[in-house]
Amino acid sequence: MPPAVQETVRALVDLSPVLTELGSRFTAAGFEVHLVGGSVRDALLAAGSGGPRVPGDLDVTTDARPEQVLDLLRGWAGSTWNTGIAFGTVGAEVYSNGQGVRLEITTYRADRYDRESRNPVVAWGSSLVDDLVRRDFTVNAMAVSLGPDRTVTDPFGGLGDLLARRLRTPGRAVDSFADDPLRMLRAVRFVAQLGLTPVDEVVEAMTSLAGELGRITPERVQVEFSKTLVQDSPRAALELFVATGLADVVLPELPALRMEIDEHHQHKDVYTHSLTVLDQAIALEKADPEAESPDLVLRLAALLHDIGKPATRRHEARGRVSFHHHEVVGAKLVRKRLTALRYPKDVIESVARLTFLHLRFHGFGSGEWTDSAVRRYVTDAGALLPRLHKLVRSDSTTRNRKRAAALSATYDSLEERIAVLSAAEDLARVRPDLDGNAIMELLGIGPGRDVGEAWQFLKELRLERGPLPRDEAEAELLAWWSTR
Repeated sequence: MPPAVQETVRALVDLSPVLTELGSRFTAAGFEVHLVGGSVRDALLAAGSGGPRVPGDLDVTTDARPEQVLDLLRGWAGSTWNTGIAFGTVGAEVYSNGQGVRLEITTYRADRYDRESRNPVVAWGSSLVDDLVRRDFTVNAMAVSLGPDRTVTDPFGGLGDLLARRLRTPGRAVDSFADDPLRMLRAVRFVAQLGLTPVDEVVEAMTSLAGELGRITPERVQVEFSKTLVQDSPRAALELFVATGLADVVLPELPALRMEIDEHHQHKDVYTHSLTVLDQAIALEKADPEAESPDLVLRLAALLHDIGKPATRRHEARGRVSFHHHEVVGAKLVRKRLTALRYPKDVIESVARLTFLHLRFHGFGSGEWTDSAVRRYVTDAGALLPRLHKLVRSDSTTRNRKRAAALSATYDSLEERIAVLSAAEDLARVRPDLDGNAIMELLGIGPGRDVGEAWQFLKELRLERGPLPRDEAEAELLAWWSTR
């Protein structure tokens, strides 16, 4: 490792009083201790952009056993936790300059895997290199000593790989992924997060072992997939995800979008279209100063909005192809798949709702929107309206500039109509002109299903005609009631 690079990594340690004192404590007790993994990797990446920065969470490895680590932390760390102690990891939070710094301190390990789960049979290692060789990728298998010498250790060429933006494993890729299949999804994430390109050996191993992902719990799979999706540019990572067959195991609806294009080219490549919609949605998300970013819900919806198309494709007369009601089918598929991946209920319902609504805009031709249609659009979208705006705009991937401009102008017109109506009415909270108490008093009934049906009638009336004077709303309700 070049001297200048070594100095960069060493500077990382000196920036942190916590690391300096941790090193002093361990070396004074006769133990080795090293900063390792992503902290070192990220310090090297930062070297070319303003120098090293201390990350919030720090990974440390040592030859001290867990009970010895706890002894060394006693009286210094603000708190410690033992949830990972069976795997040799002690967690700690140390306060420095009024801020808490979280540490994970792990004893050198030389684990063996049963290859039936991803949980190793823990075995203590005898050296730092033993510990580094078991790590997922070479860029995460570098370490810097917290002792006074600040020695940088890079036995597998992680720095060279990082500089070349190359993703390799310390040992054989097939062994690494067979030991822990989740590493294949981490490889996908690092393509997006770090801009790395996996070497052929890694891609081949991912492809041959994709089925092993079935050993991983849905919760862990979901976390890795979500981390990939919220990166700045996830497209290349998703293409690797599909090309290696990992998506067939995790999210089979995505590769299913690679439908054969009919000979008349009456429909576009839905898979490529979906990736482009995702790209465009991310661009709109980043350009909106009021939007949450990264927005997992919007990105899931952009990627999955057309997953109902394969099941609804029909070949029509004159070589045409239709996908009738694919938004309805797609919403159901979204709920099923995201539930299987253990996404939170609010995320599932939001993505399903956006999938269901993404075609609503196209149901109104070239812009003949009535006030009633605008009210229903806003009401049905609810709090998802800003995301729906972005999704619908992103869904235009036509290369026909005239058509793209027309679609954009039509949606501009819709947003203007929403703004005008919102200024006159509270579209964010469209409610009947009479509440439940007023309904019961007017109709002379008590609580029950009739009140709910009357309330729904008035809600529909409000959506259709806008706010009504009270006497007119009462007259409409009485007329409706008389027909029952």
